[in-house]
Amino acid sequence: MLTFLPGPVLFIISLSLLIINTLVWSSLLTIGGVAKLLLPFLLARRLLTRIMNRLMWSWATCNGGILYLISNIEWDVKGLDKLDPNGWYLLISNHVSGFDIAAQTYVLRNHIPMLKFFLKKELLYVPIMGLGCWALDMPFMNRTSAAKLKKNPKLKGKDLQTTRKACERFKHMPTSIINYVEGSRFTEEKRLRQNSPYRHLLRPKASGIAFTLSAMGEQFTSLLNITLVYPETSEKVLANVMHGRTKKVIMRVEVLPVPRVDPQVYFSSPETRVEFQRWLNKLWLDKDQQIDDIKKAYLQQQRNQSD
Repeated sequence: MLTFLPGPVLFIISLSLLIINTLVWSSLLTIGGVAKLLLPFLLARRLLTRIMNRLMWSWATCNGGILYLISNIEWDVKGLDKLDPNGWYLLISNHVSGFDIAAQTYVLRNHIPMLKFFLKKELLYVPIMGLGCWALDMPFMNRTSAAKLKKNPKLKGKDLQTTRKACERFKHMPTSIINYVEGSRFTEEKRLRQNSPYRHLLRPKASGIAFTLSAMGEQFTSLLNITLVYPETSEKVLANVMHGRTKKVIMRVEVLPVPRVDPQVYFSSPETRVEFQRWLNKLWLDKDQQIDDIKKAYLQQQRNQSD
């Protein structure tokens, strides 16, 4: 390990290694995407998708190796014992920093299928990135604006139909999709600006998870409620990691039943949407208390060690 080196030197080393790691695996994903685009047989495409997922697994594993090299992080993780690498999962999580997805992908890589995200369809046409995401079977979705729907009411429901069709491939391959329901990374400034009722979280938005459940809710076997805590500080987490200053990452995984969302009822009934938002708010209230308890326990542990 290189933790004896000064922080700025560790930052340069970690940044260089992370860029190289990402470039290597993204290049292979792009090559795989081209091959997948040219393959005429469905079974061959599915096999190639499994290979692409393994490339993403390798990227996550190498990230873990880089972290071990630059920062001796203690991973305090609970709740992995009930997970199945061959399951279908919808994950919801608090969002603290740009490091979150790397941390979660690394920790969960051997316990559930590789994480996927719903992406805007426009990203499909971004060079390299779009092809790589398509090769990984990331689901792309349309989001028709309210103005367009007002002009052309016939478009109502088309987004959901398109997304459902895009998700049909997941019936044949175990899948995990993650949704950061706060919609943005947490900062104290954002919390105050939106008058959040939580101490450590932003207000959760139900629309994204409801859309996902409407599109493929029947395919999910469980909902994973993930709580991610950086007990030393929740500010500049990524910079602290790359400078070798982060010493502990805490993750809690709670397995919950999948809530059922009937798209015909949900999108036409304000009462149903309010009830679903209440359910999510209650989940977030419990998560906020959990984060508070974790941080207090960590501070108490630090005091006991210093005495």
